Amino acid sequence: MRSSFRSADSPRPWLWIVAGLAMMFLLTPTLLIIPMSFSNANYLAFPPPGWSLRWYAAYWDSLEWTAATWVSLRIAITTTLVATPLGTLAAYGLWLSRGRLANILFAALVAPLAIPVIFIAIGVFYVYARLGLLYTTFGLVIAHTTLALPFVVSLVASALKSFDANLEKAARSLGAPRWRAFIDVTFPQIRFSVISGALLAFLTSFDEIIVALFISGGSTETLTRRMFTTLRDQIDPTIAAISTILIGISTGCILLVQILRSKDKG
Repeated sequence: MRSSFRSADSPRPWLWIVAGLAMMFLLTPTLLIIPMSFSNANYLAFPPPGWSLRWYAAYWDSLEWTAATWVSLRIAITTTLVATPLGTLAAYGLWLSRGRLANILFAALVAPLAIPVIFIAIGVFYVYARLGLLYTTFGLVIAHTTLALPFVVSLVASALKSFDANLEKAARSLGAPRWRAFIDVTFPQIRFSVISGALLAFLTSFDEIIVALFISGGSTETLTRRMFTTLRDQIDPTIAAISTILIGISTGCILLVQILRSKDKG
């Protein structure tokens, strides 16, 4: 009997092979883009005929690219500042309720994770067209907050499940109001999850493309939207440099989230 359990729990080589092939399939385009961004050719070529930083310089010297970058940064930072406290308070309120209605509200808050983004983009477009919010910073922030909020709610709710409620009850029994007990007792215990949610909210907004294609443009054109429209009209090697920068930002945020989650669990 013991041997059968051991054989069932033993690692299966074919699973590692399948996982490795899947990872290579997903990572190969990324690994090709990075060296291509350092090419000195006037076109995208792999392997690069020579090495240069000309396309990074072209990116920083372009008013159009830098303007779109600042728009994306401004939208992402504002979205993070809105989604993080809202998601944290929503998760905290649902944690206190712990009823059937709380479960329904939690499912509604994280529903954007299960709904295809294209459906959300179409719905947002028609609503914004009626409200006059197309191509506005305010409209982009609302739409991106809708997409980022589920990540904050999920991470904070997960942290609250392992939080000892007796600590907050003890603080309240000593006379602390609920908001003070949350700030002094609860928040320090879940701060890593809150920061992780903020990082994912920033990344969700900064990398978002589908909704931006529908509701951004002109002075509110995001970096990802400009990349898409540029690829449609022409193949500019500057995009390889920008893609490499975005890969570095995304990878850094994900690694930081993993570090913070490991500290939160520890």
